Amino acid sequence: MVMFAWVALPGRRIRFPAALHLRFAALGAFMFSANFALMYYAAQFLTSGLLAVVFSLTTVLNPINAALFLGQRTGKRALIGALIGICGIALIYWPEVNRPAGGTAALIALAAAICGTLSFSFGNIVAFGIHKQGLPVISTNAWGMFYGACLLGLLVMAIGEPLTISTDPNYVSVLLILSTVSTVVPMTSYLTLMRRIGPGRAGYATVMFPIGALVISWLFEGYEWTVVALVGLALALAGNLFVLGKPRTT
Repeated sequence: MVMFAWVALPGRRIRFPAALHLRFAALGAFMFSANFALMYYAAQFLTSGLLAVVFSLTTVLNPINAALFLGQRTGKRALIGALIGICGIALIYWPEVNRPAGGTAALIALAAAICGTLSFSFGNIVAFGIHKQGLPVISTNAWGMFYGACLLGLLVMAIGEPLTISTDPNYVSVLLILSTVSTVVPMTSYLTLMRRIGPGRAGYATVMFPIGALVISWLFEGYEWTVVALVGLALALAGNLFVLGKPRTT
């Protein structure tokens, strides 16, 4: 609803040919539906630290998928920088990653997290293909989120859960914050970045997401940095500079 308001109020384009809606639906299925459902399922059994490490694999998956589906060359620089960043995230979250989580449920959850990350990467490829045609990011995001929400609604009904919403002010306020500050604005910013620099390099943002979360936790929730976490932070930032920096020419 917020996305469509963002499109309609300034008079942005909202109507598109039917053929494009199939691609919008694919965007919604990969980036705004399956990705969320799988990662939230995994979060019931795995620590957030392990999920952060798994999701940061987007930095490797994006260049590979861009090469497979878009014909873009996979640069060694991006892959090396991605591996450096993943190592940094693993060090930052090492206490959680090292926490034992055995059993079949944990293995299924890990598979779900990997599939959710792969789904997000596929969504990146679909979005880049759409935006490469010059279509507006905000309008295509609105349709993608619409179809993603519809698919999630169908999933909820398929498993027999009631569609309910709490009227508690705390719940509603947090829902609004998650819908705007944590979803609408960041996803639009991320896809705009990807449109400019490509899915391979933009995917590195998934390494910076958990770092941003830790900084907020440090400022407002009393998170204490350790030597290992600081080394991990340095590696993540170094990987970021390596990926986004321009290689030297001779």
